[in-house]
Amino acid sequence: MNILFATSEAVPFVKSGGLADVAGSLTRAVRNRGHACRVVLPLYDDIPKQIRAGMKFITYFNTPLAWRNQYCGVFEKTEKGVKYYFLDNEYYFKRSGLYGFFDDGERFAFFSRAVLEMLNYIDFAPDIIHCNDWQTALIPVYLDVFYRCDKKFRQIKTVFTIHNVQYQGAFDQNIAQDVLGLPESAGNVVEFNGLCNFMKGAIEQSGALTTVSPTYAGELLDPWFAHGLDALIKSKKCKLRGILNGIDTQIYDPSADPDIAKNYTARSIQGKAKNKTALQKLMQLSPTPGRMLIGMVTRLVSHKGLDLVKLALDRLMEMPVQLAILGSGDAQYEEFFREASSKYEGRLSVCLGFDHTLSHKIYAGADAFLMPSRSEPCGLSQMIAMRYGALPIVRLTGGLADSVSDFGGENGNGYTFLTYNENDMLDAIGRALNDYKNKDIWPGRVKTAMQCDFSWGLSAGKYIDLYKQLTGN
Repeated sequence: MNILFATSEAVPFVKSGGLADVAGSLTRAVRNRGHACRVVLPLYDDIPKQIRAGMKFITYFNTPLAWRNQYCGVFEKTEKGVKYYFLDNEYYFKRSGLYGFFDDGERFAFFSRAVLEMLNYIDFAPDIIHCNDWQTALIPVYLDVFYRCDKKFRQIKTVFTIHNVQYQGAFDQNIAQDVLGLPESAGNVVEFNGLCNFMKGAIEQSGALTTVSPTYAGELLDPWFAHGLDALIKSKKCKLRGILNGIDTQIYDPSADPDIAKNYTARSIQGKAKNKTALQKLMQLSPTPGRMLIGMVTRLVSHKGLDLVKLALDRLMEMPVQLAILGSGDAQYEEFFREASSKYEGRLSVCLGFDHTLSHKIYAGADAFLMPSRSEPCGLSQMIAMRYGALPIVRLTGGLADSVSDFGGENGNGYTFLTYNENDMLDAIGRALNDYKNKDIWPGRVKTAMQCDFSWGLSAGKYIDLYKQLTGN
């Protein structure tokens, strides 16, 4: 089969979140199973110059967008055996940052239409176009409205994956015709609650609807999680399935990671102690013996559970623990943790922003890893943490519930709590701390977590099965 993976970001080119990791690793896993898988994304100005220098220009064309006729250049580059296409338009993409602009609706409407136009100019005919989140959600809509009459496009099937339903691509309804260029007869496809909702269009028109964990698929039927789309998703339940994301086990490999102080394996975990010492020195945490070091690599936003950490912080700091945080986000959380790091100097250290190398050092140096999320469609950090032997402490929601089981039951690999409550979070941390103090228990639990398999093998197979069902292959 030929699969075209349409995404707004991909590792190693440009990243703002977990979608980029998925785009960079799922596609390679599908290709390694004998299928032709290519990726298309915008040519952002944020893509490093040294990477851009290795791209090859292959063609250009004009893309219709309502009354506009916009230039689109196509560049290509092969990375780890997968061919990537980059769509160039400096008006839309020569900016600092990926999202958050006043004309995001027009920018990604252009990108979605240009992906389909590109198929007239390249030597690749996809059986499946796999679309991801609202930035590519118009591809199934445009395909059905404008391209199905062309035999080249007639047999193409579409998959749409919801990575986070909170971000739907909702804009003023008047852009449906003036910007998107949809005929009046198709305006209802994207209309939702008086707005033009890109994600709604993809849910309606895609051949299959997926999300990034089985539990999150169920949560999307619940108004508390679905941000208004629960009734629509329920009506399409027959084509919905949840497939748990995986991680790139070559990038995240403590036995070969060049960014950590000492390499180690599940069979020989002694190297973790040296990584902990190195992390304490780097982040100016006291090397006091006996303190459990808890790591967090997260966006500092409310749905990541930062409210619970704020409420519990003083009590948490009364325990023999240290906290190393890497992340950026809402100003209220950045300011809170900046002040807290001064108050608890040597016990709590915060690095605001994102540093790829430091994130690896935290995974390798932490004893435990905290993710008290209010909602978490999949989450990759808990999987990465386990691969590095940092035992996860998580709230049971979304992909956290599908990947972490409590050591209190069978097949445990972490510590869990259910209620969104700071006391329950502290109880889970307390149970982890009690085990950490028991040197007869803790090393075995570290090894258990490190031996969990979160590679893309099983998940890629499930996507391939879905592709085959859609194509009748």
